[in-house]
Parts: sequence; C-alpha cells; structure tokens
Amino acid sequence: MEKKQDLLENFKTAITSTIKSISNVDNLEISFGNKDVSSSKNTIRLPDIDIYKNNIQYSKIRASADSVALKIKHSNKNIFNSFQPKGSVSKKLYEIAEKIRCEKLGMLKYKGIGKNINTYYQERINNLDIEQNENKVLEAFENYLRVNITNVKNSKKIEKKFNPLVKNFEKKFKKSLKLFNNLISDQEKFNALISNLISEMDINDSSDSNNGEHEDKESPEQEDNSQNNKNKDKEKVDANQEMFVESGAPDMENYANKSDKESDIMDIEDESVNPDQRKKLKNNFGDKKYKHYTQEFDEIIKAEDLENDVELNRLRLSLDQQLLQLKNFISKLANKLQRKLLAKQNRSWDFDLEEGLLDTSKLTRVILDPFNSLSFKKEKDIEFKDTLVTILIDNSGSMRGKPISVAAICADILSRTLERCSVKVEILGFTTKHWKGGSSREMWVSNGKPKFPGRLNDLRHIIYKSADTPWRQAKKNIGLMLKEGLLKENIDGEALKWAYEKMTKRKEERKILMVISDGAPVDDSTLSTNTSDYLETNLKNVVKWIENSSNIELLAIGIGHDVTRYYSKAVKIADVQDLGDVMINQLTDLFSEKSTKKILH
Repeated sequence: MEKKQDLLENFKTAITSTIKSISNVDNLEISFGNKDVSSSKNTIRLPDIDIYKNNIQYSKIRASADSVALKIKHSNKNIFNSFQPKGSVSKKLYEIAEKIRCEKLGMLKYKGIGKNINTYYQERINNLDIEQNENKVLEAFENYLRVNITNVKNSKKIEKKFNPLVKNFEKKFKKSLKLFNNLISDQEKFNALISNLISEMDINDSSDSNNGEHEDKESPEQEDNSQNNKNKDKEKVDANQEMFVESGAPDMENYANKSDKESDIMDIEDESVNPDQRKKLKNNFGDKKYKHYTQEFDEIIKAEDLENDVELNRLRLSLDQQLLQLKNFISKLANKLQRKLLAKQNRSWDFDLEEGLLDTSKLTRVILDPFNSLSFKKEKDIEFKDTLVTILIDNSGSMRGKPISVAAICADILSRTLERCSVKVEILGFTTKHWKGGSSREMWVSNGKPKFPGRLNDLRHIIYKSADTPWRQAKKNIGLMLKEGLLKENIDGEALKWAYEKMTKRKEERKILMVISDGAPVDDSTLSTNTSDYLETNLKNVVKWIENSSNIELLAIGIGHDVTRYYSKAVKIADVQDLGDVMINQLTDLFSEKSTKKILH
C-alpha cells in the first residue's frame, strides 16, 4: 500500500511539473480533487486520481493536465471574454471551441499530448450513454469539433449516436471548417468566428441576467444549500470532473455542468434562423456600441419597385448613351478580363452525348447520312462557376454626376462579362430614404430627443440585380442610379452588413465583395446627435470583422478619396475615368490567384 501511495505522489509531482513546463508559468498551485489549497490565486484544480482494481487510472488526469496547461499557455482571457456570446448554453459551446483550439496547438507541437487527450476522450465517449445524457447537445458539439479539428476517429457506434445532432451543426459550420484550422494560432480571429457562428444558431438560451436576479433574491441559507447541491452534482457526473481553473488563470469551469431545464430548452434550427433573431444576433459585427434608434422605416427594395417601366427604360437609354462615349475603352477592358478568365478556366467539353448543346461540328455527317443521329455536347465543370461577385455601390449625394455614371457603367459591363464566364454577379446600392433623418428623426423628436440615439435616418438598400437574375432581365434596373433625387446620405457600415448577410445565404464556395465609395460615411442626422466619429468607427469595425472572421474576400475602390484607412485591400483612383480599369484589373488579379483567400493577414 505504501508503494502504491509513493507511486501516486510521484505521479502528482510529475503532473505538476508537466503543467508548469507546458504552460510556462511557475507560480501555479495544483490541487487534486477537493483538497484544500493555501491560496485562491493561480490555482488549478484537477480531478482526483482514481484507483480502480488496485491500479491507478492515469489517462483522465494526464488528459486533464495537458488540456488545462495548454489553455493557460494559449488562451488570452481578455480576448476570450471580449467575444463571448450571450446566454449560458452559447457560452458553454464557445468554451468548448476555445478548449479544443488550445489542445490542437499543443498537439501540433507535442505528439504525446495529442495521444493523451484523444485516448482519454475516446475512452470517455465510448462509455457515454448519449440518449440519457442531459448534456447531449454539448457532447455532440465537442465531438463534431474534435473530429474536424483534432482528427478524432469515431467508431460506427458513436457516429450513429451523434449523427442526428451533428447534422444541425454541419449546416452551420461545414463551410467554415477549413477556416477554423487556418485560424487555430490566431485566438482573436478564431474566437470572433466561432462566437458569430454560435450566435447564428437558434438557441433558446437561459439569460444570464435572469439567473443573476434569481440568485440575488435567495437567502444566505438557500445559497449554501444550492452550493452544496452543485458540489454533489459535480461529484456524480464524470464529465464534469475534467478540469477547471480558479481565478488567476483562464476560466475552465466545465461546460457539462448544466441543468435539465437548460438542456431541454436548447433547440438548433434545421433550415433557417428567424429573420428578427438573425438581425438581432448579427447586429454587432464587432461593434457592440453601435445601435440604431429604429428600423421601422428602413427598406430593402428592388430597383423595379422604385420606378415604373417607362422611367426605367428612359434612364437605361441615358446610361447607354453615356456608354457609347466609353464603348471602345470599356470593351477593351471587358475583353481583357474575359480572355484571362477563360484562359484560366481551361474550358473543355464532353462530346457525343444524347442531350445538351447541339454539336454543330457533327452536322455534316447527318446531312450526308440522314440515318445518323444528332450529336450533343456539354461543358465540363470549370473553376470559376462556383463564384459570386457582389458589387456594392455608394449611392450617396456626393457620387452625383460622373462618379455614379461610371460606377453604373462599370457594374453593367462587369455583370455582362462575368456572366459569360459563368460567374454569378449581384449589384447592390445603399443610400437613405430622406435627407437629415426622415421618419426616424421625427419619432426621436416626438419621444423627447433622448441622448445618443444611435443611427437616426431611414436606410434604403437597393437590389439592382440579384445573383440569379440574368443581365438581360436586370439591365434596365441599373439605369436607376442616374435618377435625380435618389442619391442621399451614406451609412456604409450597415450596408456592408446587409451585403455580407445576403452573401452568406448563397451556396457559392468563393465570394468576393467589391465596394465602390467616394469616402467616409456621412449622415447629418446621426452625426449631429452622436459622437462625430460614430459612423466611421462602425465602418472600421464591420470591415475588420468581415476581413478577419469570414471567408468573404473584401476589396474597395475609393473615388477621389483614400479608403485604405478602412479597408486593408483598397485602391484609390484620382480620376473617375480610371474606375473601369481598376475594377477589372482588381478582379483579374483575384481570379489569377492559385487558391482562394485565406483569412490570415
């Protein structure tokens, strides 16, 4: 027995040394089980070491120690807290993802760590009764990330147990799995991405504030009883004993400590998030301080709904007349882009098919022998078919005249050219419905002019051409940009959010967002009632979020103004005449890249 005790103490000493070595923190106090500690600072509590059939069970404690050490080493608590989603269940999902991110970093450097963590995880999961487990959604989420990030291999039995739950995560996370692995070493970008994806899920979470109010109303005696019950629950559930870190190190309280009530109310969407919930969840985009006074008067409208056919045809004719003046110039650019794209795609065909496009090269044999059947051909899949290009155009008053005309012409030409190359194109515009506030400001005034109301104007977001609409059907809409009185204020940050949300609903693998603007966002009503940099700060935060936390490639073209202070990938043109050349050259460069963008700047 004494020999067994000596082995146990030696093992604890080795574990303590390992944690300090991996975490690179010496002033840590390691406690096993419920053993008292001398200080509440820099303390790590690990599960007690189990002895089963006179043998020490090493696997759990090794895995727990490695995981907690890696969390201390690789997780910055301030960054972690800054991206934490709302709701207790969402926070637990977020904690799981961060834990696995840190473990993956350790696995890349130390093979032994990977073996320890994966061995214990598979032991635990093989003995887990998923159907009866109150934390099954959390367990499914952890399993999904471990399979796709730490390369855990599920047995057919385990896969079958998790499959119904994993399908829900697959719909939200599948497209971002490569991005997760690319961002493993960048906590800020990884946390931002995972937090946003979790927030997009329809989780009927118990609110933290309600929990807090309930705790305040409890008597001291009730609090003691409640705490005792929690401690007993932790002892009963093996999963809850993995690890946690007290103050002085990153919070590692186990995600599995979750009530039946919380488990019952969690429901992940199957198809789509409720639009109102989506707006609320996506409102921040890295800018928690930004808000709108009301969205009641905002509108997203198709160009054909803003004017009748007669007026749209008149405006299109005006655009065509301006296009004639630039015909040779624009045609050369369009041909240049098309040649490069088609050359890059290496277009090829399958011949002698029973259906498809008529193969005219084989018509001769039919003429010579009428009994010969017609031959058809079909184009093989090409590289850029699965690409979406969104052109977002500033429709503010300062764009009036030549800037908006050239922007409209270039969007028109690009749409036509890219369509020939099987690239989907959508053309969007953003402005406001009124000058100086409109209905939003009237409501604010009638409510007593509360301080710092946030955005105080009515947004107007215009769809000139949707991605699935052919250019011929949408070409008259593009002329609407020339309409007198359409161009008013510009609130760029929310326009980018809108374009981003539209693009994320699309199935294309590669997505490119091109913004054409002539400077900073300006709305007199908003800026006169908030700080002078209110809209500009929001734009910077939204751009940073999209660039760092999404798989959308963002580039901007500033007309007469340098927009590189907002966008990391931007071009300034002094003369609006250069816009077409720059737009096409930028796209040509993007399409000439060997692989899609990796969000690592």
